[in-house]
Amino acid sequence: MAKKRVAVIFGGKSNEHSISLISATNIIKNISTDKYEIVMVGITEKGRWLLYTGDVDSIENGLWESNPDNVSCVLSPDPLHKGFLAIMDDGTVQHIKVDVVFPVLHGKNGEDGTVQGLLTLSQIPFVGCDLISSANCMDKDVTHIILEASGIRTAKWLTIKASEIDGLIDFAKKADKELKYPIFVKPANCGSSVGISKARNLDELIKGIKVAFSHDQKVIVEQGILGVECECAVMGNSSLTVSTVGEIAAANEFYDFNAKYQNTESKTYIPVRGASEEKIDEIREIAEKAYKALGCKGLARVDFFLCENGDVYLNEINTLPGHTKISMYPKLMEYYGLTQSQQIDKLISLAFER
Repeated sequence: MAKKRVAVIFGGKSNEHSISLISATNIIKNISTDKYEIVMVGITEKGRWLLYTGDVDSIENGLWESNPDNVSCVLSPDPLHKGFLAIMDDGTVQHIKVDVVFPVLHGKNGEDGTVQGLLTLSQIPFVGCDLISSANCMDKDVTHIILEASGIRTAKWLTIKASEIDGLIDFAKKADKELKYPIFVKPANCGSSVGISKARNLDELIKGIKVAFSHDQKVIVEQGILGVECECAVMGNSSLTVSTVGEIAAANEFYDFNAKYQNTESKTYIPVRGASEEKIDEIREIAEKAYKALGCKGLARVDFFLCENGDVYLNEINTLPGHTKISMYPKLMEYYGLTQSQQIDKLISLAFER
């Protein structure tokens, strides 16, 4: 049987570019070369697409970008092409047909529905959620609205847009009055905890909103929830695999970017400590309900707060969660019984199924 050709897209014009490189390296190394032929396409931080044929180990450290054999390429939206057009130095165009795409892109211009829309136009199967579910999960404000309408508990929140920035002080005073501190300030459309800050008073709240606006055109402020940060991995289209619940013990004050990827003292526990089987099952059921409510397909990681009194609050949903060696999603699925190679094979199969 001929091997299927899978294109792995990595990097991206996003403030999560570096994490994408690490995730992609781990994924590429775990794709079965007995079943698949791998095509590697990197996107620089400036948005340039390059066909990469070098060493996989050079992706993680960013050296891939300076490889002299890199060739400019584009993903054709024409479904007749079913793949990429590589633009050679002599001006000729090489057609690279692929069977499926694994867009290992985190954050804006990758996890937000943009690439998913292009792949839909191309009629190429791809791993993960479609345009609408990716966009809805990426926008924390929209996620809140859909979850609230679905009867799923989230933190109380308020939203401000860049067009309303002249009223920032009044907005901050409103949040100061209506929400309890600590208040978390978040860019509505960033992942990996980029641009998030924790405010304990009005001055910190105003400062945090300004910082968040440097990352996005919409900012949400959320009432802080005191509880254990925990996560659940979901895989599937209509028939779902829902993992147990893992716990995040952040080394920093909250699980920010540094705590996730740079502080080796952050720890994970699988399953979550101190929770009964009944409570774990409750969280798993909420994860499945949220996954369906937002129209997710393929995979997502659903993040929660588990409070001391047993209350469960859904924090956010990540449609292309990190796949680094320390990431919770692959660890949860490994605990479920799937090796990383089996996980990737299943995700590719789900792309074809959809």
